[in-house]
Amino acid sequence: MCLTRPLLLCILSVMKDIDKILKFIRDKSERPMKMKELGQALNISKREYPGFRNIVKQLITEGRLVKLKRGRIGVPGQMNIAVGPISITRGGLGFVTIEGEERDIMIPTTGLETALDGDKVMIRLGGISSGRKTGNVIEIVERKQRNIVGVYDESRAFCFVHPDNKKIHRDIYIAPELTLNAERGEKVVVQLTTWDDPHLNPEGEIVERLGMPNAPGVDMLTIIRSYSLPQEFPEEVLDEVESVAVVPDQSELDGYEDHTDRCIYTIDPADAKDFDDAVTVEKLPRGYRLSVYIADVSYYVREGSHLDVEAFRRGNSVYLPGTVIPMLPESLSNDVCSLKPNRRRLSYAAEIEFDRQGKVLKWRLLNAIIKSKARLAYEEVQAYFDGDRSNDRVNRVADNLKVARELAKALSKRRFSEGSLDFDLPESKIILNKKGEVLELGNRVRLEAHRLVEEFMLVANQVVALEALRKGQQFIYRVHDKPDMEKLEAFSQMMRQLGHSFPVSPQMQPKQFAQFLDRIKDVNEADFINELLLRSMQKAVYQRQNIGHFGLAFKHYTHFTSPIRRYPDLLVHRLLRELRNGRYPPALAKKLPGIIDNVGRHCSDTERVAESAEREAVKVKQVSYMTRHVGDEFGGVISGVTGFGFFVRLDNLGAEGLVRISAVDDDYYIFDEKRYQLIGRSAGRSFRLGDKIKVIILSVDKLLNEITLEPVRAKKKTKAKKTKAKVKAKPKTKNDTKAKTMDFGRSRKKTRRKQR
Repeated sequence: MCLTRPLLLCILSVMKDIDKILKFIRDKSERPMKMKELGQALNISKREYPGFRNIVKQLITEGRLVKLKRGRIGVPGQMNIAVGPISITRGGLGFVTIEGEERDIMIPTTGLETALDGDKVMIRLGGISSGRKTGNVIEIVERKQRNIVGVYDESRAFCFVHPDNKKIHRDIYIAPELTLNAERGEKVVVQLTTWDDPHLNPEGEIVERLGMPNAPGVDMLTIIRSYSLPQEFPEEVLDEVESVAVVPDQSELDGYEDHTDRCIYTIDPADAKDFDDAVTVEKLPRGYRLSVYIADVSYYVREGSHLDVEAFRRGNSVYLPGTVIPMLPESLSNDVCSLKPNRRRLSYAAEIEFDRQGKVLKWRLLNAIIKSKARLAYEEVQAYFDGDRSNDRVNRVADNLKVARELAKALSKRRFSEGSLDFDLPESKIILNKKGEVLELGNRVRLEAHRLVEEFMLVANQVVALEALRKGQQFIYRVHDKPDMEKLEAFSQMMRQLGHSFPVSPQMQPKQFAQFLDRIKDVNEADFINELLLRSMQKAVYQRQNIGHFGLAFKHYTHFTSPIRRYPDLLVHRLLRELRNGRYPPALAKKLPGIIDNVGRHCSDTERVAESAEREAVKVKQVSYMTRHVGDEFGGVISGVTGFGFFVRLDNLGAEGLVRISAVDDDYYIFDEKRYQLIGRSAGRSFRLGDKIKVIILSVDKLLNEITLEPVRAKKKTKAKKTKAKVKAKPKTKNDTKAKTMDFGRSRKKTRRKQR
């Protein structure tokens, strides 16, 4: 826990803040000093010394000070030493992020010592290699708390675990008495106990047996444990929920307007259980009035409560195939807070007026009690837009939907004209049976109904950010920085080799990116270019400094619309409640910067973890599905080219496999790194990024999560079973009647989260 300024002043009465400690060590100490020496030099009394020691330890953990082998303490920069978190690639290279350095410090495999991905390490800076600073790990400052999931194995002399995480390059040794009687081949969870010598294997203890890899549910449980995702809620949280999960009477809700008679409705995935936003649109003489109603989670989850602490710890909900790990207990997320039809619910609303071209004219923020008239699914709204026959739910709000469609089109046109980017990447659609087995794999079509809800949520988030700006108060924003020029130049060079012009400069605006994406939208490699450009851009984060959202081309933006599944949205609701009188109370204003910074850092981190877990879960299900199609033929597009082969993304499936260069034996192939292609030396046949190709599934390895392919040859076409790109599932059995569709992209819920 970071120290607050009042606590620091209490402990160090002779100093104004922590910077004074750092300044003294940097400017006045002639050499690194031991803790007691430093305390004496600063005139720290015996009473103050324990607190002083805790502060120094915290500074060491943060990397602002370093502790040398003999217990002496100094400033990193003065000793050619730096401290920071390390990321390790699958190839074994390490990269340490150092505050103040523009680029990460590269650590060669031989210099990693016993560091693992995510640890905080102390490094000694070395020379420069390929234009990048290098270094070597000299100490592990702080081990990352992690679960290591892998496959248990044993020999006559040893017991060990092969980690699933390919960034961990060593097997974990397990003492015989610490195996929990695991069986060979079983998936287990290991906690690291000792690793002090890089010449020996790490040692650990098995803390949980997950089951055999092919057992139902083990695949998702493996990911949940690998990413340390919390499943069960603590007892004190569940006890607290029971006391607060009641919708209050109108008499208890001073300040809430009654909007229960309005034509309000929700539009969500067909299988959604938590409904955190509802809308209604009215036509006005000069334009439109949009009302966006968001579940008022802040009424139930009070600051500092057990519920609040647990929601903050989780940071966000995580959506995996067949399961959701919610931020809030289901009695809140799926019931009391959820804007269910024909139920009185509390909401925080943004009421916005537009002209006919979609320009915002004015807005107001308010609390309201609502009663949704209809719970609609994207597909049935789209069917109505397409002129198909509508059901009773749609007919109930049909007139309102017509006006909503008009406004959404105006908002979309206006947003894209201002340069907002639209990375229209395919999203996975996975249909599972009751056992969690994949019945059907495909890509989810992005409908006009999805875009309608997205536009309404985007503009609501904008006006909330503008409200905070107008009142001149501290706030938490969703920001997206300008792209890194080095990455952009690399992307530009790649585009030139692929035959596309994309000149770059530091002054580039979002509109130039949008125009480029529009130009290449119909080429074979369009999806991969979208992905590559997205990777070249910064990640969106939560922070106090409002630098705008480059990708959306918004100067002011926050997240307000999903407090059921995102903690920053819950904080925004609380801040809006405090701003009703125009300013925060003095006590809150004083501590608010620290609160916002803490929430921003933590929730940006939990969001990245969730995205990684969701991405890996999709791949696991894709690989599992393809085990049934070994020997089958599919069409695809080359999605990556390397010196050892090329990757192919299978049409309409999203699954990706590798064609090893050894499987293409009709010629000797040379890797043309500049043009991202393999070229045959004799015949001149080439395999280039974006090329269409037909392949056969050669093998599938579920443990390694890999699909191996080979190109279809004329002589093999007659042998392979020809299968359409979107393979139809086997006839359903009784057990499959409860098959459920997981909306992985959560098209509405995430509002294109990777982009936004």
